[in-house]
Amino acid sequence: MLILLATALIASAKAARPHNPILPGFHPDPSCIFVPQWNDTFFCASSSFNAFPGIPIHASQDLQNWRLIGNALSRPEQLPTLTDAVGGTSGLWAPAIRYHHGEFFILTTLVFDKRPINDTTRWDNLIFRTRNPYVADAWSDPVHFSFVGYDTSPFWHKDGTWTVYVQGAHPWQVSPHIDQIQLNLETGEVTEQVPIWNGTGGLAPEGPHVHLKDGYYYLIIAEGGTGLNHMETAARSKKITGPFAPAPQNPLLTNANTSSYFQTVGHADVFPDSHGNWWGVALSTRSGPEYIAYPMGRETVLINMTWETGEWPVFQNVSGIIDGPTLPLRPDIKGAGRLITASDNIVFEPKSTLPLHFAHWRIPDAAAYTISPPGHVNTLRLRPSLLNLTGFDANSAPTPQTFIGRRQVHSEFVYSVNMEYAPQTPDEEAGVSVFLTQNHHIDFEILCLGASSAACANSTVLRIRTTSTTASAIRPDTIIPLAHPHKTRLEIRADNLTHYTFSYAQDGVGAARMTVAGYGLSADVSWGFTGTILGVYATGNGQAALTPAYVSRWKYQGQRQVTVDEN
Repeated sequence: MLILLATALIASAKAARPHNPILPGFHPDPSCIFVPQWNDTFFCASSSFNAFPGIPIHASQDLQNWRLIGNALSRPEQLPTLTDAVGGTSGLWAPAIRYHHGEFFILTTLVFDKRPINDTTRWDNLIFRTRNPYVADAWSDPVHFSFVGYDTSPFWHKDGTWTVYVQGAHPWQVSPHIDQIQLNLETGEVTEQVPIWNGTGGLAPEGPHVHLKDGYYYLIIAEGGTGLNHMETAARSKKITGPFAPAPQNPLLTNANTSSYFQTVGHADVFPDSHGNWWGVALSTRSGPEYIAYPMGRETVLINMTWETGEWPVFQNVSGIIDGPTLPLRPDIKGAGRLITASDNIVFEPKSTLPLHFAHWRIPDAAAYTISPPGHVNTLRLRPSLLNLTGFDANSAPTPQTFIGRRQVHSEFVYSVNMEYAPQTPDEEAGVSVFLTQNHHIDFEILCLGASSAACANSTVLRIRTTSTTASAIRPDTIIPLAHPHKTRLEIRADNLTHYTFSYAQDGVGAARMTVAGYGLSADVSWGFTGTILGVYATGNGQAALTPAYVSRWKYQGQRQVTVDEN
């Protein structure tokens, strides 16, 4: 039996207990800091892989209400090579956000998946920085630095000057361990990589962060891979360069071999608050030990912890309700974006801009998106791209794909748009999609199946098509003839944890409901690191198409957030 979290009671409490996940949906690999100089605010960054804008930044002042305030990668010219990243697990990995002497820094890795593991060009490590993360386009162009590996994280060591030591993961397929370098943040100049710890023997030691406490340098890392054996381990040293001695009680954090609904817990970061409490964040999937269906992917959870003087950190177990102290509610955090679970009711007013939480897949063609064009006020015009959502080969997209969406952040939701669209040539197509990666998506599409342009008027259909390159079985296409395709309302619902329901209506004339399993949109099937994005698209399916699609009345409403599985 699934238990619904009592959000109404939480909202009415004076100092309510926070609940997980704090950043639901596609928000993996969290890194968070507490910055008292910025009005006692917590800032969190998370991985975005091939999504653009990239590396979303959320802020909170009570660890419960989280607002999107910006993206570290917000301008195409910052990182044009994002378009070269091939594969569903490529793109921007594992940002580490830190604050030092009035400035925010993010270190992250742009990964090109299809290059050899030990090829230095596979790993492009980057430094972004800003003095004010609330300003639009605030983050700098990146400084690139050489590091054979990923998950790079900085630590400022006070040794007469402030030397920046960077810890990162050496590719585990070659020789798994944590390396360390010294880094010039201005120029990207680095010293030679030096191994500092091999971990405890678990798969893929990665996600390292160093913290100085009580005279010890604590190195806290992830091991076990990002699946069911994921865990956090730690070692410490009196010197930043080691040698590091492991904690006798390793692993310090894991939900492996438990019946918890929250699984794959790892890739953690830790930080204090102004009251002397310590907190951790980690990624997790709401999948249960069966690890079968979790289309929202890897999410961010909050963990209460204690860290006594001279001792090792102690993490509480990860579950829906977070034990430990509570902070006074401060929901009015400033920022240009929305609270993370807020609804959408977007009308694309003239002179408005696309909402901050909207995302593309790789860098978009800006000309493909126009708000309130002449003759179509309060719509978003989509000009079709040459490539469809599967792209060139289900992994790459050398030219932009016309697609824009928002993350699924509720277990159950309703998402709908009006689409004014009548394809004029064969294979022209537009619609809505439940999109995980290029090789895993379910599309609800309007297209012409006729043999010629003249036949399109009588050959326009609605089709539900599932694309999955690794699922053992694909549901056959569902095709519905459309008598008058010009204006159609398209709706996607998640009424349970495993199935999406697709519905349509045309000015109240006819409606239909079909159900397609959400199976196939989970990381255990696709080996993806992302989560579902709900959005609209238009394409010529490899042909140069000209017919635009006009989108209006964009709505998203969360229905339920499931946090416990009692079965």
